[in-house]
Amino acid sequence: MFRRRLKNRSIRIFVGTLAVTLAWSSLCTTSSWAQTEKTSSRPQLNKGAQDATTNIVAVVNGQSITRQELAQQCMERYGEQVVESLVNKHLILQACKQQGIRITNQDIENEIEAIATRFSLPKDRWLEMLQQERNINPEQYRRDIIWPTIALKQLATDELIVNDQELKDAFESEYGPKIQARMIATSDRAKAEKLLAAVKADPAEFGNLAKKHSEDPNSAAARGLIPHIRRHVGEPKVEAAAFALQPGEISEIVSVANQFLIFKCEKRLPATPISPAYRKIANEQLKERIIDRNLRDASTTIFQKLQQGAEVVNVYNDPSTRQKYPGVAAMINGQQITIRQLAEECIARHGHAVLDDEINHKLLRQSLDKAGKKVNEKDIDVEIARAAEAYGFITRENEPDIERWLEEVTGQEGIDVKTYIRDAVWPSVALKKLVVDDVKVTSEDLNRGFEANYGERVDVLAIVLSNQRVAQEVWDMARGNKNMRFFGELASQYSIEPVSRANLGEVPPVRRFSGQPAIEQEAFSLSSDDPLSAIVAVADKYIIMFYKGRTEPVVEELSVVQDELAKDLKEKKMRVAMAQRFDDIRDGAQIDNFLSGASQSGRTGRPQASTRTKASPASVKISRPASQSPKLIRPASRKTATQPE
Repeated sequence: MFRRRLKNRSIRIFVGTLAVTLAWSSLCTTSSWAQTEKTSSRPQLNKGAQDATTNIVAVVNGQSITRQELAQQCMERYGEQVVESLVNKHLILQACKQQGIRITNQDIENEIEAIATRFSLPKDRWLEMLQQERNINPEQYRRDIIWPTIALKQLATDELIVNDQELKDAFESEYGPKIQARMIATSDRAKAEKLLAAVKADPAEFGNLAKKHSEDPNSAAARGLIPHIRRHVGEPKVEAAAFALQPGEISEIVSVANQFLIFKCEKRLPATPISPAYRKIANEQLKERIIDRNLRDASTTIFQKLQQGAEVVNVYNDPSTRQKYPGVAAMINGQQITIRQLAEECIARHGHAVLDDEINHKLLRQSLDKAGKKVNEKDIDVEIARAAEAYGFITRENEPDIERWLEEVTGQEGIDVKTYIRDAVWPSVALKKLVVDDVKVTSEDLNRGFEANYGERVDVLAIVLSNQRVAQEVWDMARGNKNMRFFGELASQYSIEPVSRANLGEVPPVRRFSGQPAIEQEAFSLSSDDPLSAIVAVADKYIIMFYKGRTEPVVEELSVVQDELAKDLKEKKMRVAMAQRFDDIRDGAQIDNFLSGASQSGRTGRPQASTRTKASPASVKISRPASQSPKLIRPASRKTATQPE
């Protein structure tokens, strides 16, 4: 159900690999893992055919992890993607040979140099950053990203030519006029009609109505303010409607997909002046951006043609062919990719990260054994149901919609249910077992949580600055003209924080016990008689606020929400305790990681040949899939209470 065939995914998988380069260029069931694991349905490495694969890759408190075990786990997680990537690399290589295309080492180094130069970095520093930030070593970068990128560029030469109209559109998008606007979004046409009538009757209420009714949470929090609308980058109907408006005017309803949108023009921003000298540089940068975009589009066409002209058998992803070709992962025009080659390629690409996961798993199992506790099937089911409910997957009977949740989370992350349970659910359950007896919710927790989530908040405008001298100058200007409109203009000119800068200082209201006591104290001291705050220093930032008003408490009495609040607070405190317990387990362990060359001798020792001194909470994947996904890093529910300070 969750596996995809080669024809459906191979193009996306390989282009996804290239996207590491292209994306950097643009920005700078469930019982299997209860307690013991069932044998994988995937092809296994043949123990008798191993050489290097029998080596020990790590020792955790005296217990070994073998290279074969690591290879199997790498293939479980990434085998499908890696085999498809290898197939596509073979197809590209064969196409290059047929067309007489030869890529030299110097071509590869020149490409890396060009990419590094775009970010004003030396090549060595660029490669170092890829290693540190993306865990991509230089050899892998050259082999799996740069070489295919160059090859595709040469195979798609005719499709990468940038015409004058493309360059003109890109220039207008980047440097042309923009519209500063507010937006109301709703999925109900009738509701949109009523809102349109209301804002046309009283345009000054647009922001308040957006805050109350818009279904887009980001803009609703800023009273409808959205990032500047530019030409040639989004939905043409939206751009046409926005650019037809003058300041203060309101659009008709714009229908996009299943949303009905209303816009109010706040300001028309003129084009950015560009000197003739810089125009040439700007055009070259835009041209590179267009080539990258066109390459992604051309890659799809190229792979379709290559696949149509090749005989590809993906043995690894097709159970019906495994018996016929034992030990084979794929065949391209009769040429074999063996399971062993696939295993070693998986280790080369993902071994370090997967081994870290395996070390964490072993540590948790050891801790459970020491505590005399076990994770059973029921525990797994309960945790999956909790996650489904937390993310709003509820049936009509008001029960967790587990099936739909599993489809969502596995489809979004490109994994199967088994991997999700092993990498996300099981660690959560294991850590909960270890800390559950230590987590209590006190009356003070409830009172502070209630005030944080349901109590009064202060609505402010804010300016964020990185320099104290500039902050003092801006504060002096604000003090000389204490009105919201002027403060908003200052925010749009000086704030270094993107949301407040783009939205005339609009930020979410300040609540108590949010984790920023200095900001809270200053915000709650403001009033209409004294609306301008002092300069609040937070870390290396300087914040100035302007009072707009106070919100009404969402709920008046704690008793109304006490049960839900207690449940949410306990889950949040549980998460904190789980992260701390895991850090304690990791710090106290004796670990020899031979793959990375790092060792630690326990709590009193220090890691050797490694800058990592302790695992972050993200190192053990608590209720989220193997790949990092910000969307999945959330507390217990969408209404989860804030942990009291």
